[in-house]
Amino acid sequence: MATYHFSVKSGKRGSANTHASYIARQGKFGKDLHQDEVVVMSSGNLPAWANGNPFALWSAADKYERSNGSAYREFEMALPAELTTEQQVQLVEEFVALNIGDKPYQYAIHAPQAAMGEVSQPHVHTMFCDRKSDGIERSPELHFKRHNAKRPELGGSKKDSGGKLPVVLKGELIDTRESWANLQNQYLEKYGHEQRVDHRSNRDRNINKEAERHLGKATIQKMTDDEKARYKRNRQ
Repeated sequence: MATYHFSVKSGKRGSANTHASYIARQGKFGKDLHQDEVVVMSSGNLPAWANGNPFALWSAADKYERSNGSAYREFEMALPAELTTEQQVQLVEEFVALNIGDKPYQYAIHAPQAAMGEVSQPHVHTMFCDRKSDGIERSPELHFKRHNAKRPELGGSKKDSGGKLPVVLKGELIDTRESWANLQNQYLEKYGHEQRVDHRSNRDRNINKEAERHLGKATIQKMTDDEKARYKRNRQ
């Protein structure tokens, strides 16, 4: 069943490459028991010096981004289980084009196996660099320097969020959340599914109901038989 989930996070310098490896289940994360969750990985809009390798981008961000700056931002979003993997990829690619634009990005679609009492929960991790492309070729170090408005070629690539008031950034995030809901509904309708999602909170929709709580396999495995049975009944 299609459900709406959209969370945002950002990572400081030193965390980008590790997080990219985590969502890709590479390096030390390749031994993770959930390695088979990764269904599709892709990236785009990378600087020329990255040579098509998103990990080169994140490694440079970890090394050269300002100590108080964000090395990456991420949207984590639930995908409609009703759609095929190919359709989910189309959905993600369209969302990226509309909401990330020409900024460098990397995404990984995960499809973890359903635990007892749960349904499949496909989701996508979309990491992106907030520094916009302006057509100027820079070295990795210069790319992450402070932007020079008067002489752009002497400074770093400008951050999309740079100089914006908090109220503006909040409004953009609300618009992005709504865009994700609208796109999902378009794809569900396009491929013949009746289910729809809503980006608004239960409170905004005047629904007096707690948000659903999904428990992972590890948590469920620690339950007693009675707790498992009760949890399964509550999920039905």
